[in-house]
Amino acid sequence: MVGLMGMMVSNKNGIYFRNTEYKNASSAFVPGEEGKKMRERKARIVQAVDRSLAILEAMAREGAPMALGEISAEVELTRSTVHRLLATLMARGFVRQDPISGRYFLGLKALEVGTSCLTTLDIRSVARPFLRQLARECGETANLAILDGLDVFYIDQVEAESMIKMRARLGSRGPAHCTGAGKVLLAALPEEELQRLLAGRILKRYTARTITDPERLGEELRQIRKEGYAVDFGEMEPAIRCAAAPVRNYEGQVVCAVSISGPNTRIDGERLRNVLVPAVRRAAQEISRELGGMPSRGLRPFSLGTTRIRF
Repeated sequence: MVGLMGMMVSNKNGIYFRNTEYKNASSAFVPGEEGKKMRERKARIVQAVDRSLAILEAMAREGAPMALGEISAEVELTRSTVHRLLATLMARGFVRQDPISGRYFLGLKALEVGTSCLTTLDIRSVARPFLRQLARECGETANLAILDGLDVFYIDQVEAESMIKMRARLGSRGPAHCTGAGKVLLAALPEEELQRLLAGRILKRYTARTITDPERLGEELRQIRKEGYAVDFGEMEPAIRCAAAPVRNYEGQVVCAVSISGPNTRIDGERLRNVLVPAVRRAAQEISRELGGMPSRGLRPFSLGTTRIRF
């Protein structure tokens, strides 16, 4: 999904992959066999379709009407090319244009397709009451997320009632290496798959606390795997604090993550440790039970003596 939608630039040695999901993301070189597979994948891509989907993704990320020039700059295509593609997307109902401002925004067809995808995720209906309870208990925003490559994808959310709150737009993405839910999901991957995902990738720095060294990230993920939860103490956004835990299905596989997050004005290290971590772990375990899942034997029961919050 996101990985394939990035900009791929090949040379004789491999492929440079530019992830366009996050602004100012760095290019990463994918050598050897992986680069060969990506070149073959690139050869099968229909350019017009690829570009049209890139436009839709850019508009979805923006979340507000965009001018032609803004879309052109975001997807790195000429205005004339973008204009032609937008005309097709408008004809199919995926994009609409404001007759007064001339700006473009997503049409109802895009909502129809997205909603159709979400309705297949039964886990949302199972998890929803527990997300509500978690949000009420903590007074913060509760999220449900899945993993897509090195991205975390938010499929449901119950917002806090407070005026000041953390909000990740439903259907939005975030970098997995520096978010609580993302780290929980990465920690659940087999080591071989995790190494494949990280190979040759540059981990973008968002704050002074972001882990950008793959070896250090690996150590963090191993600790998360043992303890059964993850925290984000300002790793993506300086003022946001988050705790997350994995949800397992009847086979014991991690299928998604539950997280609870809010501003640092309400969440200090003590509250994160003593309130949010136990609460999010309970919510994840309750959802897992509803799915027929059982706690992994590799996870230890929560203990204040095993917390790993970095200040």
